[in-house]
Amino acid sequence: MPLNIPGILAPFQLLWNPRIILPHVIVTDIRQLDFPALLKAGYRGAVFDKDNCLTIPYKDTLVPELQDSWRECREAFGECNVLIVSNSAGTRDDPGGIQAESVSHHLSVPVLYHGSPKPAYRCISAIRAYFSSLPNPIQDHELVVVGDRVFTDVVMANRMKRRVTCATGEPEKTSSIRDRENGPLAVWTNGVWQKESMVMRWIERCLVDVVARRTNGKHELSDSQEVFTKLSPQPKVTQGKIPLIMKQCWSLLRKK
Repeated sequence: MPLNIPGILAPFQLLWNPRIILPHVIVTDIRQLDFPALLKAGYRGAVFDKDNCLTIPYKDTLVPELQDSWRECREAFGECNVLIVSNSAGTRDDPGGIQAESVSHHLSVPVLYHGSPKPAYRCISAIRAYFSSLPNPIQDHELVVVGDRVFTDVVMANRMKRRVTCATGEPEKTSSIRDRENGPLAVWTNGVWQKESMVMRWIERCLVDVVARRTNGKHELSDSQEVFTKLSPQPKVTQGKIPLIMKQCWSLLRKK
């Protein structure tokens, strides 16, 4: 797989906008998301990553444990309003779109064809073009963006923020959340179905923790967690030895 230049450059945006990496909701996997609550709050569509979010990396079929939640998601938003945006399927690395067709077949939702990887602004433009072409167009602030990587999925969602006027008649807490975001709801699934890039995931986790503590992000996160999540079983995930050692060192440093 070629280098993801936009993803490599994303950390540099932390220098002037550290909150770009903060998700609004953190879950282990999509079983913890309350899709009816999201729909009730005014979210009408969703963008999902594929690998380690819905499927095992490099596989096209849904993780069996997610069957019920995935069906609930499609029923809530409608299959055409749920879009898979992957940095593998539907890209230049997918000649003829063969993998995209396979993923679309197995997951029963469309896959975006795009020439630039997440979190590139060209990819964002392609997402906007898709949702604006629907019979009932969906705006950025009506989207939920779900993925397992901070520097691609979460950063992309936060780059899509725009100024919008929140609809009236929503519950006070939900309304305040929407006013604060002015863009897609960024959902970070931090569990993994198959170990992959564990050191980088540990770095992402640490950066999110540091930025959240220094920018009052944890308070905002707690509001969104309460509204849009529910209890569910967690996948059995084991950490690699290197990330585990680094995590222990990080815990010691935080205590000092």
